[in-house]
Amino acid sequence: MTAFQSTLLRLLDERGYIHQMTDAGALDALAAKQIVPGYVGFDATAPSLHVGNLVSIMLLRRMQQAGHKPIVLMGGGTSKVGDPSFKDEARKLLGEEVILGNIASIRRIFERFLTFGDGPTDAVLVNNADWLDKLEYLPFLRDIGQYFSVNRMLGFDSVKLRLDREQSLSFLEFNYMILQGYDFLELSRRFGCRLQMGGSDQWGNIVNGVDLARRADQTEVFAVTTPLITNADGSKMGKTVSGAVWLHEDQLPHHDYWQFWRNTDDRDVGNRLRIFTDLPIDEIVRLEALQGAEINQAKIVLANAATAMCRGQDAATLAADTARKTFEEGAGGGALPTFAVRQAINIVDALIGLGFCASKGEARRLIAGGGARVDGEKVANELLTITMAGHPIRVSAGKKHHGLLTPT
Repeated sequence: MTAFQSTLLRLLDERGYIHQMTDAGALDALAAKQIVPGYVGFDATAPSLHVGNLVSIMLLRRMQQAGHKPIVLMGGGTSKVGDPSFKDEARKLLGEEVILGNIASIRRIFERFLTFGDGPTDAVLVNNADWLDKLEYLPFLRDIGQYFSVNRMLGFDSVKLRLDREQSLSFLEFNYMILQGYDFLELSRRFGCRLQMGGSDQWGNIVNGVDLARRADQTEVFAVTTPLITNADGSKMGKTVSGAVWLHEDQLPHHDYWQFWRNTDDRDVGNRLRIFTDLPIDEIVRLEALQGAEINQAKIVLANAATAMCRGQDAATLAADTARKTFEEGAGGGALPTFAVRQAINIVDALIGLGFCASKGEARRLIAGGGARVDGEKVANELLTITMAGHPIRVSAGKKHHGLLTPT
C-alpha cells in the first residue's frame, strides 16, 4: 500500500477501494489539511438500488468516517437521457413523476449508510435536474461544448463498445458524458466539491468533469475510481440466478439478502468484509484466515454485518435466526428432509431426491412457475447445477417446503 498522509486515502487504500486516481499526491495533501466535499452520482431509473451500487455507497460512507462531506447526486436530469456506458442498447425513457418517485424511495437507502444534516461533514442529497432542466441549448453549446473533444469521446471504452458492435448510439445518449462532466462543474461551484468517485467503468466520464473544471474555472478537482468487484470465479458480483440483489426489503426479503452474503465464496470473504462492513482490519485478517468449515463463521459475520448496515440490526438477527433454525433442524434429522450429494447435482434431480416432486416434468413446471429456490435465490433455469461446497445447501419448493442437500 502507498504511504498516504490523509486519513481518507489511507482508509480507502487499506480496504481495497482504489483503482485509479488523478494526481494522488495533490488529493492526499488536500484531504490532509481540509474537509473535502466529494460526490458519487446515482441513476434514478428504479425505486431501489442494488448490490452493484453498494461499493459507491460505501465510498461515501468512508468519506464521512474520515471527516469529509459526502454529496449524493441523484440523476433526476440525466435519468431522462440514460447512461450508455457498457449498455448494449438505449434505456427506456422515464417520465418526471416516475423519476421523482424513485429518488424519494432511494433516499431511504442512503439514510441507513450516511448521516444527513447541515453540519460541515453531514451528507447532502441533490438532484441534477435542478440545473440541467434550466439549461438553454445555444448558451450551453457555446459556454461548455467548446471544452469537449469529440475525437476523445469516441475513444472512451463505453462508447467504443457500442460502435464496435455496430449498435446504435443516439445523440441523446452521446450527450450523457457531457452532462455528467457539467454536473461536476456545477457541484464545484455550488458546494465546493473537489472529488468525484465511482466505478472504474465511469473513469472516462469522470475525467471529463475534471478537465472541464480545470478549463472552465481553473479549479483543481480530483477523481477516484474503484475496481470492478468480481467473484473468485471471475463472475460479476451481485449477479445471481434470481437477478439483481436489491437493497430495499420490499424488493428482496431480509433473509434472501442475508443469504446472499452467507453464500460468499471462501476466497472472497476477506475482500467483502473490507469493502462492505465496518469491522476492524485486525478482525478481518483473523476471520479470512479461518480454514475448512470454520470459514463459515466468517461468512455468518459478514452476512450479519452487511444486513445490519443495510436493513437494520433486527432484520439481521431475524434472518440469521431463521437460517440457523432451518439448518439445525435439518442437521438434527428432525424437521427437514435431507438428500446426500457427493459433488454436484442438477436442480431437477435435487427436487426429486428431496421428495418435493414426483417426476422431472413436475420439477420443471415448478421451476418454470418460479417456485424453486436454492439458498433463497429463485431458480430461473432447469439446467442449474448445484455444486456442494462442504456445507448443507437449502432447497425450497414454494414457501412451505424446505430441504437440505448435505455433502457426503
